[in-house]
Amino acid sequence: MGNTIKVAIDGPSGAGKSTIAKAASAALGFVYVDTGALYRTVALNAIRKGADTKNAQQVIATLEGLEVNLGFEDGAQHVYLNGEDVSDKIRTPEISMGASAASAIPEVRKFLFNLQREIADSNNCIMDGRDIGTVVLPDAKVKIFLTAAPEIRAERRYKELLEKGTETTFEEVLADVKQRDYNDSHREIAPLKATEESIIVDTSDLDLEQSIEAIITAIKENIA
Repeated sequence: MGNTIKVAIDGPSGAGKSTIAKAASAALGFVYVDTGALYRTVALNAIRKGADTKNAQQVIATLEGLEVNLGFEDGAQHVYLNGEDVSDKIRTPEISMGASAASAIPEVRKFLFNLQREIADSNNCIMDGRDIGTVVLPDAKVKIFLTAAPEIRAERRYKELLEKGTETTFEEVLADVKQRDYNDSHREIAPLKATEESIIVDTSDLDLEQSIEAIITAIKENIA
């Protein structure tokens, strides 16, 4: 159980967890762990090997010999697939949906669980995902549930994709966000939900700076 300070941030797809958690970690001097990146890496590996991410047995077969590691350089998290830095390659809509499907597979969750715990036991960290406060770090000192209206989350994701030159429409992104919400909250294993101890932070009416400030304040108040 290490004597480290663990902060769990859960919430739906597109709530800005990664961006906000990253900034809060930098401000507090904590290590930031983006668990979504780990699931995306498993999905990327599965897709590269020709597996259908909706087929659990096919995905499980791709876990053999798979090494997923996190590195921290200049405060930024890099994710490695068998030694290859895939930090940029995992940020496509195809990988997003693949990660959503792969994360519902118990064997995949088990595969990544120990890695997540090890990082949290050896660093003061902010970890974000879908089941951090409920499953991965139930002993977290602070649990935050970060959310925003689906339309707001889709708008943010849409702008992000356009900036990266990805061709899509707002309607497609919104449908994607709603589908992921449904998948994440209805899956049998570790569904997305706030815990009784969770501090709910809704960023629908907050800009990025205000959202970061709200999270830093919540963390400071609860670790004092």
